[in-house]
Amino acid sequence: MRNSFIPPERILMGPGPSNVHPRVLEAMARSTIGHLDPKFIELMDDIKSLLKYVFRTENEVTFAVSGPGSVGMETCLVNLVEPGSKVVVCINGVFGERMKSIVERCGAAPIAVEDEWGKAIDIQKFENALDANPDVKVTAFVHAETSTGAKSDIKTLAEIAHKYDCLTIADTVTSLGGIPLLIDEWNIDASYSGTQKCLSCPPGLSPVTFNDRTVEFIKNRKTQVQSWFMDLNLVLGYWGSGAKRTYHHTAPVNALYGLHEALLLVKEEGIENAWDRHKRNGKLLVKELESIGLPPMVKEDERLPELTSISVPAGINEAEVRAKLLNEYNIEIGAGLGTLAGKVWRIGLMGYTSKEENITTLVNALKNILNN
Repeated sequence: MRNSFIPPERILMGPGPSNVHPRVLEAMARSTIGHLDPKFIELMDDIKSLLKYVFRTENEVTFAVSGPGSVGMETCLVNLVEPGSKVVVCINGVFGERMKSIVERCGAAPIAVEDEWGKAIDIQKFENALDANPDVKVTAFVHAETSTGAKSDIKTLAEIAHKYDCLTIADTVTSLGGIPLLIDEWNIDASYSGTQKCLSCPPGLSPVTFNDRTVEFIKNRKTQVQSWFMDLNLVLGYWGSGAKRTYHHTAPVNALYGLHEALLLVKEEGIENAWDRHKRNGKLLVKELESIGLPPMVKEDERLPELTSISVPAGINEAEVRAKLLNEYNIEIGAGLGTLAGKVWRIGLMGYTSKEENITTLVNALKNILNN
């Protein structure tokens, strides 16, 4: 007879997931009810309200897609990208490349604005691409590039996009709850995120938000949305407000209990206080790592406080160090991806993981490993 799976207790300091708050785990263990139960509908409405708070938006079309952040990415793109259209996609890491791939799968032509990994998106390159392609109606960019730890100025990118009458899609998977993100003030048209980063929730849900301009664009598109599951016109029958809820799919009920509790925790702390905590701990992490000879890869004004890429010292087997951290200290950190594979460690201080004691534990462990 097989035994139940008992996971080890880890300090999750990689690029995600982060450690889940005990209150979130407790919430997810509560009794399952039907996904069309009136009480569950009340919960869905409360989740929408709390998501509006963390996104800093009044967008009515704000909800959680049943799937991880990549499903949120696809939801935004398949609804806004039509076959035969052109889309400006900013690429400075893995997730910009993923958006480009989805645009191609939609039958559209991506116009790539590429920057070096670990750098912010170049504002002038972005404007040059729009100026050279006046028929572009949709742009896409990443706020916090998880593969590098670089932050881009999406407020300015959105201003430029709107100057050329383009819609904006922002990847905020690693930024939501961790650094300032002001959807309405910055005039971001559509955005998707994830639960497993700065919200301290297990992976499996993707918060999204769409403004009225975007919803109107989707309703007036010439072709049918290529995905049935992600078609916003259908999903809104379930997540919409005011109208009678219609069956769309069986929502992950207990996962949504967890998201609700996680969002309550953010509201209790205060979103600005959460931003400040991540900023403070991110600075402390860099300072402590530099003191043992481990410099950050991304320059300070473009560096995320919640995810720091550290250059691996010459002669060090980075995979062996990560394995020792995991097996001897129960600490998980991330490896480099793509062009940064083998060159950096990605260290996350997201959500419930963002604590001073975790920084001390990690730095002492690295010091021991590197000196032996």
